[in-house]
Amino acid sequence: MQLQQVAGNAYYVQGLSALGSSANQNFISNAGFVITDNSVVVIDALGSPALAQELVNLIKTVTPKPISHVLVTHYHADHIYGLQVFEALGARIVGNALAKEYLQSDTARLRLEASRQELAPWINDATRMVAAGQWVSGDTTALKIGGVDFVLQHMGPAHTAEDTAVFLPGNGVLFIGDVVFRNRIPYVGQADSRHWIAALDALLKLPVKVMVPGHGPASTAPQADMQLTRDYLVYLRESMGQAAKNLDPFEEAYQATDWSRFAGYPLFKAANRMNAYNTYLLMEQEK
Repeated sequence: MQLQQVAGNAYYVQGLSALGSSANQNFISNAGFVITDNSVVVIDALGSPALAQELVNLIKTVTPKPISHVLVTHYHADHIYGLQVFEALGARIVGNALAKEYLQSDTARLRLEASRQELAPWINDATRMVAAGQWVSGDTTALKIGGVDFVLQHMGPAHTAEDTAVFLPGNGVLFIGDVVFRNRIPYVGQADSRHWIAALDALLKLPVKVMVPGHGPASTAPQADMQLTRDYLVYLRESMGQAAKNLDPFEEAYQATDWSRFAGYPLFKAANRMNAYNTYLLMEQEK
């Protein structure tokens, strides 16, 4: 784990372009932090308590200021299993209220149970889901913390219902979470890809100088680097939408689709078929 500075007061660490495993401690996503006048604000908490503690140790090499807040972009395991470390430090966890449904769901419970097996010993019986201490709602929430302005822009339903971008108008840095995957195939799951595309179109209008995605390196050309995620989602919808409209069986449609534009990106083999299948089901419902 290495710190990378994206502005005078803003840093991030970049996870691996890989699936979570015991070998990588589930270090597959990014997290960031911003140093304010009197504290540190963290964006996302990484995929295990051990990783979160490593991030805390790195923050201490830059500043002695306490960590006052953690802003959660969305409640997927690789971004939130480290929250309990920050909670223990007294940080206020801030998340979008639409995540409450997921936190209380069987999906979240079963995901944690599976992670305790698949990601041991980094995820174990002591690892738990942590709810936000402050839930926000609405399209936009403005916070001023230690003299720094943070704009929490609700982007969902996209990758998740609660997707939240964190924009710093003072320096043009945007922490976008998993609304953008850079240099790898996105995990689409059961996302609302139509609204996700609309969210990306809205982001393209922001005066962003540096974008930190949920996965992949930061970008100083955010408009161009948002485009891969957008183009991939559009292609999924066009190809699988036509198949659903024609009543083509999914397997035949998948094999007949030309995936060559995206096949060279990391995690294509791991994610693309599932993304296509879920999009096929979504397009059947949208018909």
